[in-house]
Amino acid sequence: MEIQETREIRPRRSALYMPGSNARALEKAKTLDADVVVFDLEDAVAPEVKADARQQVAAAVRGGGYGRREVVVRINASDTEWAEADVAVMAEAGCDALLVPKVSKPEDLAVVEGWLAGAAPSIKLWAMIETPLAILNVAQIAAMAAAPGGRLSCFAVGTNDLVKDTRAEMDAARTPALYWLSAIVTAARAYDIDVLDGVYNNFKDIEGFERECAHGRMMGMDGKTLIHPTQIAGANTVFSPGAEEVAWARRVLAAFEEPENQGKGVIKMDGQMVELLHAEMAKRTVAIADAAGNS
Repeated sequence: MEIQETREIRPRRSALYMPGSNARALEKAKTLDADVVVFDLEDAVAPEVKADARQQVAAAVRGGGYGRREVVVRINASDTEWAEADVAVMAEAGCDALLVPKVSKPEDLAVVEGWLAGAAPSIKLWAMIETPLAILNVAQIAAMAAAPGGRLSCFAVGTNDLVKDTRAEMDAARTPALYWLSAIVTAARAYDIDVLDGVYNNFKDIEGFERECAHGRMMGMDGKTLIHPTQIAGANTVFSPGAEEVAWARRVLAAFEEPENQGKGVIKMDGQMVELLHAEMAKRTVAIADAAGNS
């Protein structure tokens, strides 16, 4: 069986934003069940304390203790006075990825890639897709992942900013956002990039939050960005493959490994025709379940 290797397989069901200026939050992140912690140097930090927050986050990253959690730092936008220093300090500290806000065109991301020249290849770039221009350019932005040495590995959707800039009026079904979300997912999948859905603002409305998580998963999202720890459990549940889904995926992989099925593109299982593309999907399902401890 020859199943295409993916760029990276790890759970990103829940990605919690935490203010980089809050030392208690940086410490609390070590105890939370989020797959990703995003230490924010942008929106959550006032201009007069950005330099102090940068050093505080760098010290936390260097200190470690975050276990299996992916540690991502949202830097300031590439056209701001703080961005280049954010990149230099966080690259030295050794975070897993930098989340770049306000990526509206490939050049916005290319600037940051240039600043990372010489940094460890393990440091990835995530891009916030949160402007109307980003939606129009999303395929070109995603294509940067395929460039030699490209670091782009994930999109984070900024639905709040998109709503503001387009003056859309959202309903429970997120009808005005369907074009944006679908365009982002399609571009991401074309270049093997993960996608995290936008935040749900009312953290006390757990039912509404879980409903929106289910909607995001239906659209193809890999997880959701969060604004409060109470949202972690719901995101982890909704974006985890179910026990039956994992069991079926394991059976598909095992079937393709049988000697009589070697080299086949299609096999028969339980009266169904199963193709190699299903095996590729099954491999990802099993990997996510294993990494998340849900198998």
